[in-house]
Amino acid sequence: MKNDFEKDIENIAISKDFAVGNDVVFLPDFIESFNPLFKKKIYTTEEVAYCEQFENPLLRYASTWAAKEAIYKAIKQLNTKPIFFKKIEIFRSKIAGIPTAKLPILYNNFEFSLSISHDGDYVWAIAILKTKG
Repeated sequence: MKNDFEKDIENIAISKDFAVGNDVVFLPDFIESFNPLFKKKIYTTEEVAYCEQFENPLLRYASTWAAKEAIYKAIKQLNTKPIFFKKIEIFRSKIAGIPTAKLPILYNNFEFSLSISHDGDYVWAIAILKTKG
């Protein structure tokens, strides 16, 4: 028999309407493993165009990858249908602008905030998703 505390925790888990996902990328490992097949499977044409305009495009690819992973992990927590990485498109309204993402219509019930940071050999991204109510 469950006590009141266990019931409260279970109810919170069932009625969860938000999730947090994050990802850390170690740049040396990312650079070593980056290849044309990975690029083709993961990144959209628009993402490639964005990344390639920089002097160090691999930093931008790593940042975009971390953001996609963060969104993927947050979506996964809400027990919704899984999403392919190429269906998560990270974009900015201007160079170095606020990152956001385009998702397929199936995921239009989410509002989210996305942040990407990099320092030295590390890139970090966090996504906070909330179900539209």
